[in-house]
Amino acid sequence: MAWLIIKYLLSAAVVVAVSEFAKRSDKLGGLIAALPLITLLALIWLQLEKQPMEKIANHARYTFWYVIPTLPMFLLFPWLLPRLGFWISLALSAVFTVLCFGAFALIMRRFGIELL
Repeated sequence: MAWLIIKYLLSAAVVVAVSEFAKRSDKLGGLIAALPLITLLALIWLQLEKQPMEKIANHARYTFWYVIPTLPMFLLFPWLLPRLGFWISLALSAVFTVLCFGAFALIMRRFGIELL
């Protein structure tokens, strides 16, 4: 149980740190947010929990493929924000990301990469 609490606290600390850096500097906050910090923590947790190398490698591989369809959201959200406000822009961006992911998964299936 203590291990789970440590994982929660360290993972949460990364998210809090990103938001604190973003308050002070847009560029630095964006840079830190773009770093795969949570993925690195997840890989470390998997290794420390003695998961098979194949599982760890698959986690990294799928993370790569899952990041690609999320990228358009980072262009759509700032474009929508001044036009529609925060919550509507966020919701529409999330829906758009899901649609992008679905389309991307269908396209990648043609190349033998199963994402769903």
